[in-house]
Amino acid sequence: MKSRPLVALALSSTLLASGLVSAQTVFTVSSWLPPTHTLSTSQKTWCDMLEKESTGRMKCNILPKGVVAAPGTFDAVRDGLADISYTVDGYTPGRFINTQVAEFPFLGNNAVATSVAYQRVYSKYFAPLGEHRGVKVLAVFTHGPGVIFNSKKPVTSAAEAASLKFRIGGGNINELSKAMGWNTTLKAAPESFELLSTGVMDGTFFPDESIASFKLSMIKHATDFPGGLYNTSFVFMMNPAKYNALSAQDKAVVDKLSGEPAARLFGGGWDKVDAASRELQKSQGVARITADKAFVKAVMDKQDYLETKWAASAQVKGLQNPKGVLSEFRAEIAKVK
Repeated sequence: MKSRPLVALALSSTLLASGLVSAQTVFTVSSWLPPTHTLSTSQKTWCDMLEKESTGRMKCNILPKGVVAAPGTFDAVRDGLADISYTVDGYTPGRFINTQVAEFPFLGNNAVATSVAYQRVYSKYFAPLGEHRGVKVLAVFTHGPGVIFNSKKPVTSAAEAASLKFRIGGGNINELSKAMGWNTTLKAAPESFELLSTGVMDGTFFPDESIASFKLSMIKHATDFPGGLYNTSFVFMMNPAKYNALSAQDKAVVDKLSGEPAARLFGGGWDKVDAASRELQKSQGVARITADKAFVKAVMDKQDYLETKWAASAQVKGLQNPKGVLSEFRAEIAKVK
Protein backbone atom coordinates (compact mmCIF):
# COMPACT_ATOMS: atom_id res chain seq x y z
CA MET A 1 0.00 0.00 0.00
CA LYS A 2 1.38 3.38 -1.03
CA SER A 3 1.88 6.03 1.63
CA ARG A 4 -0.22 9.21 1.41
CA PRO A 5 2.75 11.41 0.40
CA LEU A 6 3.52 9.08 -2.50
CA VAL A 7 -0.11 9.06 -3.61
CA ALA A 8 -0.20 12.86 -3.49
CA LEU A 9 3.03 13.05 -5.46
CA ALA A 10 1.72 10.65 -8.09
CA LEU A 11 -1.54 12.60 -8.38
CA SER A 12 0.31 15.88 -8.71
CA SER A 13 2.55 14.45 -11.44
CA THR A 14 -0.51 13.13 -13.30
CA LEU A 15 -2.25 16.53 -13.14
CA LEU A 16 0.84 18.35 -14.37
CA ALA A 17 1.27 15.90 -17.22
CA SER A 18 -2.37 16.29 -18.23
CA GLY A 19 -2.16 20.09 -18.20
CA LEU A 20 -4.85 20.47 -15.53
CA VAL A 21 -2.41 22.27 -13.26
CA SER A 22 -0.20 25.01 -14.69
CA ALA A 23 1.75 27.95 -13.41
CA GLN A 24 0.06 31.33 -13.65
CA THR A 25 1.84 34.09 -15.57
CA VAL A 26 1.69 37.46 -13.85
CA PHE A 27 2.55 40.58 -15.87
CA THR A 28 3.90 43.66 -14.12
CA VAL A 29 1.96 46.56 -15.65
CA SER A 30 3.03 50.20 -15.47
CA SER A 31 1.20 53.44 -16.26
CA TRP A 32 2.74 56.91 -16.06
CA LEU A 33 -0.73 58.48 -16.02
CA PRO A 34 -3.18 58.50 -13.08
CA PRO A 35 -5.25 55.32 -12.55
CA THR A 36 -8.38 57.22 -13.63
CA HIS A 37 -6.96 58.34 -16.98
CA THR A 38 -8.48 56.66 -20.02
CA LEU A 39 -5.15 55.05 -20.98
CA SER A 40 -4.80 53.52 -17.52
CA THR A 41 -8.40 52.26 -17.50
CA SER A 42 -8.14 50.93 -21.07
CA GLN A 43 -4.94 49.11 -20.14
CA LYS A 44 -6.73 47.59 -17.15
CA THR A 45 -9.65 46.55 -19.35
CA TRP A 46 -7.21 44.82 -21.70
CA CYS A 47 -5.67 43.03 -18.70
CA ASP A 48 -9.11 41.92 -17.52
CA MET A 49 -9.83 40.55 -21.00
CA LEU A 50 -6.49 38.73 -20.94
CA GLU A 51 -7.29 37.04 -17.65
CA LYS A 52 -10.78 36.07 -18.81
CA GLU A 53 -9.68 34.75 -22.23
CA SER A 54 -6.92 32.67 -20.64
CA THR A 55 -9.28 31.36 -17.91
CA GLY A 56 -6.94 32.78 -15.29
CA ARG A 57 -3.66 31.46 -16.66
CA MET A 58 -2.50 35.04 -17.20
CA LYS A 59 -3.19 38.10 -15.08
CA CYS A 60 -1.79 41.57 -14.47
CA ASN A 61 -0.25 43.17 -11.42
CA ILE A 62 -0.93 46.86 -12.07
CA LEU A 63 1.58 49.02 -10.20
CA PRO A 64 0.31 52.07 -8.25
CA LYS A 65 2.53 54.37 -10.32
CA GLY A 66 4.82 54.20 -13.34
CA VAL A 67 8.21 52.55 -13.00
CA VAL A 68 9.76 55.53 -14.84
CA ALA A 69 8.66 58.88 -16.26
CA ALA A 70 6.83 58.79 -19.58
CA PRO A 71 9.85 59.33 -21.89
CA GLY A 72 11.70 56.35 -20.38
CA THR A 73 8.84 53.87 -20.68
CA PHE A 74 9.86 52.25 -23.98
CA ASP A 75 13.28 51.35 -22.62
CA ALA A 76 11.77 50.25 -19.29
CA VAL A 77 9.59 47.67 -21.06
CA ARG A 78 12.45 46.63 -23.34
CA ASP A 79 14.72 46.09 -20.32
CA GLY A 80 12.11 44.29 -18.20
CA LEU A 81 11.47 46.95 -15.54
CA ALA A 82 7.82 46.49 -16.54
CA ASP A 83 6.22 43.75 -18.62
CA ILE A 84 3.44 45.86 -20.16
CA SER A 85 2.95 49.59 -20.69
CA TYR A 86 2.43 52.24 -23.38
CA THR A 87 4.20 55.42 -24.41
CA VAL A 88 4.18 58.34 -26.83
CA ASP A 89 6.63 57.84 -29.70
CA GLY A 90 7.29 61.57 -29.90
CA TYR A 91 8.55 61.79 -26.32
CA THR A 92 11.94 60.64 -27.63
CA PRO A 93 12.52 63.01 -30.58
CA GLY A 94 14.18 61.53 -33.66
CA ARG A 95 13.91 57.92 -32.49
CA PHE A 96 10.82 56.90 -34.46
CA ILE A 97 10.27 58.12 -38.01
CA ASN A 98 7.60 55.98 -39.68
CA THR A 99 5.18 56.45 -36.79
CA GLN A 100 5.02 60.19 -37.47
CA VAL A 101 2.46 59.42 -40.17
CA ALA A 102 -0.14 59.20 -37.36
CA GLU A 103 0.77 62.65 -36.02
CA PHE A 104 -0.13 64.83 -39.00
CA PRO A 105 -2.89 67.48 -38.96
CA PHE A 106 -6.42 67.03 -40.28
CA LEU A 107 -6.48 63.21 -40.06
CA GLY A 108 -9.88 62.69 -38.48
CA ASN A 109 -12.39 63.71 -35.85
CA ASN A 110 -12.38 60.61 -33.63
CA ALA A 111 -9.78 58.36 -32.08
CA VAL A 112 -11.38 55.03 -33.04
CA ALA A 113 -11.07 55.74 -36.76
CA THR A 114 -7.50 57.03 -36.62
CA SER A 115 -6.39 54.28 -34.21
CA VAL A 116 -7.82 51.36 -36.18
CA ALA A 117 -6.58 52.78 -39.50
CA TYR A 118 -3.16 53.39 -37.98
CA GLN A 119 -3.02 49.81 -36.71
CA ARG A 120 -3.84 48.49 -40.20
CA VAL A 121 -1.15 50.58 -41.86
CA TYR A 122 1.34 49.79 -39.09
CA SER A 123 0.83 46.03 -39.41
CA LYS A 124 1.12 46.15 -43.19
CA TYR A 125 4.04 48.54 -43.64
CA PHE A 126 5.79 49.55 -40.41
CA ALA A 127 5.96 46.40 -38.29
CA PRO A 128 8.12 44.53 -40.87
CA LEU A 129 10.66 47.38 -40.74
CA GLY A 130 11.18 46.84 -36.99
CA GLU A 131 11.30 50.46 -35.85
CA HIS A 132 9.99 49.37 -32.44
CA ARG A 133 12.60 46.64 -32.16
CA GLY A 134 13.28 45.65 -28.56
CA VAL A 135 9.63 45.30 -27.52
CA LYS A 136 6.66 43.14 -28.49
CA VAL A 137 4.18 45.60 -29.99
CA LEU A 138 0.65 44.79 -28.85
CA ALA A 139 -1.00 47.70 -30.66
CA VAL A 140 -0.58 51.24 -31.89
CA PHE A 141 -3.21 53.92 -31.50
CA THR A 142 -3.86 57.67 -31.40
CA HIS A 143 -5.75 60.12 -29.23
CA GLY A 144 -8.54 62.36 -30.47
CA PRO A 145 -8.00 65.48 -32.62
CA GLY A 146 -5.52 68.00 -31.20
CA VAL A 147 -6.78 71.42 -30.09
CA ILE A 148 -5.08 74.72 -29.20
CA PHE A 149 -5.95 75.57 -25.58
CA ASN A 150 -4.88 78.64 -23.61
CA SER A 151 -5.77 80.83 -20.65
CA LYS A 152 -5.25 84.24 -22.29
CA LYS A 153 -7.22 85.02 -25.45
CA PRO A 154 -8.94 83.59 -28.55
CA VAL A 155 -6.44 82.24 -31.08
CA THR A 156 -7.86 82.98 -34.52
CA SER A 157 -4.66 83.12 -36.55
CA ALA A 158 -1.11 81.82 -36.78
CA ALA A 159 0.14 85.25 -35.62
CA GLU A 160 -2.00 85.15 -32.47
CA ALA A 161 -0.71 81.67 -31.68
CA ALA A 162 2.85 83.01 -32.05
CA SER A 163 2.26 85.54 -29.27
CA LEU A 164 1.71 82.84 -26.62
CA LYS A 165 3.84 80.13 -24.97
CA PHE A 166 2.63 76.53 -25.34
CA ARG A 167 3.46 73.10 -23.97
CA ILE A 168 3.50 70.40 -26.65
CA GLY A 169 3.98 66.65 -26.59
CA GLY A 170 6.49 66.14 -29.40
CA GLY A 171 6.39 64.43 -32.76
CA ASN A 172 5.19 66.21 -35.90
CA ILE A 173 3.57 69.02 -33.90
CA ASN A 174 7.02 69.94 -32.63
CA GLU A 175 8.27 70.34 -36.20
CA LEU A 176 5.09 72.09 -37.31
CA SER A 177 5.31 74.58 -34.43
CA LYS A 178 8.88 75.45 -35.38
CA ALA A 179 7.85 75.93 -39.01
CA MET A 180 4.97 78.18 -37.91
CA GLY A 181 7.27 80.25 -35.69
CA TRP A 182 5.37 79.38 -32.51
CA ASN A 183 6.89 79.47 -29.02
CA THR A 184 6.51 75.87 -27.84
CA THR A 185 8.28 73.63 -25.32
CA LEU A 186 8.33 69.82 -25.37
CA LYS A 187 7.09 68.47 -22.02
CA ALA A 188 5.26 65.29 -21.01
CA ALA A 189 1.51 65.65 -20.44
CA PRO A 190 1.55 65.15 -16.62
CA GLU A 191 3.63 68.36 -16.28
CA SER A 192 0.89 70.52 -17.80
CA PHE A 193 -0.90 71.60 -14.63
CA GLU A 194 2.23 73.00 -13.00
CA LEU A 195 3.39 74.72 -16.20
CA LEU A 196 0.04 76.45 -16.73
CA SER A 197 -0.85 77.17 -13.11
CA THR A 198 2.49 78.90 -12.49
CA GLY A 199 2.29 80.90 -15.72
CA VAL A 200 5.41 79.33 -17.21
CA MET A 201 3.17 78.45 -20.18
CA ASP A 202 0.08 80.24 -21.48
CA GLY A 203 -1.47 77.18 -23.01
CA THR A 204 -1.07 73.68 -24.34
CA PHE A 205 -1.82 71.62 -27.42
CA PHE A 206 -3.99 68.74 -26.26
CA PRO A 207 -6.95 66.55 -27.20
CA ASP A 208 -10.14 67.55 -25.37
CA GLU A 209 -9.80 64.73 -22.84
CA SER A 210 -6.72 66.24 -21.23
CA ILE A 211 -8.45 69.37 -19.94
CA ALA A 212 -10.52 67.16 -17.64
CA SER A 213 -7.86 64.53 -16.92
CA PHE A 214 -5.24 67.02 -15.79
CA LYS A 215 -7.75 69.39 -14.11
CA LEU A 216 -6.74 72.39 -16.23
CA SER A 217 -9.35 74.78 -14.88
CA MET A 218 -7.23 77.77 -15.93
CA ILE A 219 -8.01 77.07 -19.61
CA LYS A 220 -10.45 79.64 -21.04
CA HIS A 221 -10.02 79.41 -24.82
CA ALA A 222 -10.01 76.58 -27.38
CA THR A 223 -9.37 76.57 -31.13
CA ASP A 224 -10.57 73.52 -33.08
CA PHE A 225 -9.29 72.42 -36.48
CA PRO A 226 -11.20 70.15 -38.89
CA GLY A 227 -9.68 66.73 -38.27
CA GLY A 228 -7.42 68.14 -35.54
CA LEU A 229 -4.33 70.36 -35.57
CA TYR A 230 -2.22 67.30 -34.81
CA ASN A 231 -2.38 63.79 -33.45
CA THR A 232 -0.14 61.58 -31.33
CA SER A 233 1.28 58.14 -32.03
CA PHE A 234 1.14 55.73 -29.08
CA VAL A 235 2.57 52.24 -28.80
CA PHE A 236 1.14 49.61 -26.41
CA MET A 237 3.83 47.02 -25.75
CA MET A 238 5.08 43.97 -23.86
CA ASN A 239 8.53 42.83 -22.83
CA PRO A 240 9.58 40.35 -25.55
CA ALA A 241 11.20 37.87 -23.16
CA LYS A 242 7.96 37.70 -21.18
CA TYR A 243 5.99 37.04 -24.36
CA ASN A 244 8.47 34.46 -25.66
CA ALA A 245 8.25 32.51 -22.39
CA LEU A 246 4.50 31.97 -22.82
CA SER A 247 3.05 28.71 -24.05
CA ALA A 248 1.73 28.60 -27.61
CA GLN A 249 -1.79 28.60 -26.18
CA ASP A 250 -1.18 31.76 -24.16
CA LYS A 251 0.65 33.51 -27.00
CA ALA A 252 -2.46 32.92 -29.10
CA VAL A 253 -4.59 34.65 -26.45
CA VAL A 254 -2.27 37.66 -26.33
CA ASP A 255 -2.25 37.86 -30.13
CA LYS A 256 -6.05 37.61 -30.32
CA LEU A 257 -6.43 40.64 -28.03
CA SER A 258 -3.70 42.64 -29.76
CA GLY A 259 -3.77 44.63 -32.99
CA GLU A 260 -7.13 46.07 -34.03
CA PRO A 261 -9.09 44.97 -30.92
CA ALA A 262 -6.62 46.79 -28.66
CA ALA A 263 -6.43 49.82 -30.98
CA ARG A 264 -10.23 50.07 -30.97
CA LEU A 265 -10.29 49.68 -27.17
CA PHE A 266 -7.87 52.55 -26.56
CA GLY A 267 -9.39 54.75 -29.25
CA GLY A 268 -12.94 54.16 -28.04
CA GLY A 269 -11.99 55.04 -24.49
CA TRP A 270 -10.48 58.29 -25.69
CA ASP A 271 -13.55 59.28 -27.70
CA LYS A 272 -15.76 58.87 -24.64
CA VAL A 273 -13.61 61.06 -22.41
CA ASP A 274 -13.15 63.65 -25.18
CA ALA A 275 -16.93 64.05 -25.35
CA ALA A 276 -17.26 64.24 -21.56
CA SER A 277 -14.48 66.83 -21.35
CA ARG A 278 -16.15 69.05 -23.95
CA GLU A 279 -19.23 69.17 -21.73
CA LEU A 280 -17.06 69.99 -18.70
CA GLN A 281 -15.38 72.79 -20.65
CA LYS A 282 -18.78 74.40 -21.24
CA SER A 283 -19.40 74.57 -17.49
CA GLN A 284 -15.83 75.85 -17.04
CA GLY A 285 -16.58 78.73 -19.41
CA VAL A 286 -14.14 77.73 -22.15
CA ALA A 287 -14.84 79.81 -25.27
CA ARG A 288 -14.55 77.56 -28.31
CA ILE A 289 -13.93 78.62 -31.90
CA THR A 290 -13.07 76.81 -35.13
CA ALA A 291 -10.06 77.83 -37.16
CA ASP A 292 -11.10 79.65 -40.34
CA LYS A 293 -9.92 78.80 -43.87
CA ALA A 294 -7.00 81.23 -43.71
CA PHE A 295 -5.69 79.70 -40.47
CA VAL A 296 -6.11 76.16 -41.83
CA LYS A 297 -4.32 77.10 -45.05
CA ALA A 298 -1.42 78.63 -43.12
CA VAL A 299 -0.95 75.30 -41.34
CA MET A 300 -1.38 73.27 -44.54
CA ASP A 301 1.26 75.32 -46.35
CA LYS A 302 3.87 74.43 -43.72
CA GLN A 303 2.66 70.85 -43.30
CA ASP A 304 3.07 70.10 -47.01
CA TYR A 305 6.81 70.65 -46.65
CA LEU A 306 6.95 68.55 -43.46
CA GLU A 307 5.19 65.64 -45.13
CA THR A 308 7.69 65.75 -48.00
CA LYS A 309 10.52 65.86 -45.46
CA TRP A 310 8.97 62.94 -43.55
CA ALA A 311 8.60 60.91 -46.75
CA ALA A 312 12.30 61.32 -47.50
CA SER A 313 13.29 60.26 -43.96
CA ALA A 314 10.89 57.31 -44.00
CA GLN A 315 12.30 56.11 -47.31
CA VAL A 316 15.78 56.10 -45.80
CA LYS A 317 14.35 53.92 -43.02
CA GLY A 318 13.16 51.43 -45.62
CA LEU A 319 9.54 52.50 -46.20
CA GLN A 320 8.62 52.17 -49.87
CA ASN A 321 6.38 54.88 -51.37
CA PRO A 322 5.77 56.87 -48.14
CA LYS A 323 3.38 59.35 -49.76
CA GLY A 324 1.32 56.41 -51.03
CA VAL A 325 1.24 54.92 -47.51
CA LEU A 326 0.02 58.28 -46.15
CA SER A 327 -2.75 58.37 -48.76
CA GLU A 328 -3.73 54.80 -47.88
CA PHE A 329 -3.80 55.72 -44.19
CA ARG A 330 -6.18 58.63 -44.84
CA ALA A 331 -8.38 56.39 -46.97
CA GLU A 332 -8.48 53.75 -44.20
CA ILE A 333 -9.57 56.38 -41.65
CA ALA A 334 -12.58 57.18 -43.83
CA LYS A 335 -13.52 53.46 -44.00
CA VAL A 336 -13.41 52.64 -40.28
CA LYS A 337 -16.82 52.15 -38.65
